[in-house]
Amino acid sequence: MGRMTGGDPSLLRRINSAVVLHALRGTECATLTEITRVTGLSRPTVEGVVEGQIEAGLVVEVAAEEGAARRQGRPARRFRFRAEAGYLLGLEIGSHRVSAVLSDLDGRILGTAQKPVLASAPADERLERLRATVADLLRRTGVSRQAVRAVGVGSPGIVEADGTVRLGTALPEWTGLELGERLRRSFRCPVLVENDANTAAVAEHWKGAAAGSDDVVYVMAGLSPGAGSLIGGRLHRGFGGAAGEIGALHLLGRGETPETLLSTNGEPLHPLDEQAVAAVFADARDGDAQAQAALDRFVRRLVHDVAALVLALDPEVVVIGGWAAGLDGVLEPLRKELARYCLRTPRVALSALGEAAVATGALRLALDHVEEQLFAVETTVTARR
Repeated sequence: MGRMTGGDPSLLRRINSAVVLHALRGTECATLTEITRVTGLSRPTVEGVVEGQIEAGLVVEVAAEEGAARRQGRPARRFRFRAEAGYLLGLEIGSHRVSAVLSDLDGRILGTAQKPVLASAPADERLERLRATVADLLRRTGVSRQAVRAVGVGSPGIVEADGTVRLGTALPEWTGLELGERLRRSFRCPVLVENDANTAAVAEHWKGAAAGSDDVVYVMAGLSPGAGSLIGGRLHRGFGGAAGEIGALHLLGRGETPETLLSTNGEPLHPLDEQAVAAVFADARDGDAQAQAALDRFVRRLVHDVAALVLALDPEVVVIGGWAAGLDGVLEPLRKELARYCLRTPRVALSALGEAAVATGALRLALDHVEEQLFAVETTVTARR
């Protein structure tokens, strides 16, 4: 595919290429005249850019419809953006599963895959499981590994710009793991690693419950809750990538851990035991008094943590997501508590993407990376400053 901007070092040439590609990508197909009208560029400039992008493999001429020449004379040449010129992967690495989603350069999803993994699995085993998941997905969709242009990854933990996990307590052997470097050896293309709550926030902003809102907080409501946020339409990571670690707020008051709050027998739950947590939620829904009390304690803590973040950031919308069934029970207590403390209560909504949020947001990371190359004059949601 070569350089996605066409390979010309001239800034003006790169801008012209970005403008023409953007126009083509925004429509099914277009003539040179139509592109000229939309972009405001001269016809010779448009024609030169289109021919260059045909050579680069990013644009293709569309065959005239059969019979069009007989009815109207020689039809105008029409062109389209080749979304199939490359492919993108979004990957999720979780405690109990790994998953992958594949798209073309338009972000159109072509397939998904996932595999279970033990919470106790060491890093090497977890990464091998991820590679097998990707291999299955590529084989099923008929896409070669060489055609993948960028990979986004959502991972638990505090993630540095180069993809190293500075702190990751949710997975064994995760702290200090050079995750980005390990995966680049497998894919030989740009690999962008981000905290999982951040990628979920990006996904909900892209095509979920926060679509159309530029100030967003996404809360991953687990035993170690985390949050991702967009401020002014841009992902907010903080100076060291640790923004949104609301699971540590209880340490300020040396309060009980979420594992203790959700316990129904006096013994703290294991931080990674999602089945035990789901059982507490289910028992509470069935009317079990101890489970309901445990859930109430958990919800009060979660509401407290989310309220602290909302007071600091004043988002338009708060999206609640995560692994546990029954999270809808969090919404009303959260709305009431936020109304008590906030000058303006944000809209509170459940995740529209559910378990797909992290992988979908990781895919958006990869798409943003490609768009930075294709449309160099644009700003993306997830670009690192």
